Amino acid sequence: MNNQKRREILTRLRAENPEPTTELNYSTPFELLIAVILSAQATDVGVNKATDKLYPVANTPEAIYALGVDGLKQYIKTIGLFNAKAENVIKTCKILIDQHHSQVPESRQALEALPGVGRKTANVVLNTAFGWPTIAVDTHIFRVSNRTKLAMGKNVDQVEQKLLKVVPAEFKVDVHHWLILHGRYICVARKPRCGACIIEDLCEFKDKTE
Repeated sequence: MNNQKRREILTRLRAENPEPTTELNYSTPFELLIAVILSAQATDVGVNKATDKLYPVANTPEAIYALGVDGLKQYIKTIGLFNAKAENVIKTCKILIDQHHSQVPESRQALEALPGVGRKTANVVLNTAFGWPTIAVDTHIFRVSNRTKLAMGKNVDQVEQKLLKVVPAEFKVDVHHWLILHGRYICVARKPRCGACIIEDLCEFKDKTE
């Protein structure tokens, strides 16, 4: 995969979706942070169903902290790993209240210090809430990047570093949204929908489907 082909792939994805964003429902950086914590090993649809009930009741660190772990569980019990996630969210709210004036910090180090927040979650928040050119590599991006040969790597960290290296600056803010959506709806895991793919002729995947 050469850089000219990479640029053409990204140009087409941008033309199809000029202003991509997450499919998680949120209206503030804090709502986004909580939604992303809840989304680990869960679908965006499932998280949205829970937060659509939670956020009208509690959508600030103080309000969610006041629910307590057991109170929060009642809203998120349909999401996988909800017990651990409830504990992490309550601890995160306490840290935001005590250390960050109840605001989501625009700092990778501060974000990654929050319970339930790893590099991927921090990347999503920095990118989507604050417009940083970070690339959060999930299973969809890992698959699409390796399958197309856009940016190959043996693990998510390698793919992230390769994407940061090869993706031109003008595409960096939006590229992770394009690749997630492409992996979620077109370049799906079991049988990619190559016939419906706008970059099929540029993709270097050998076992293309109809």
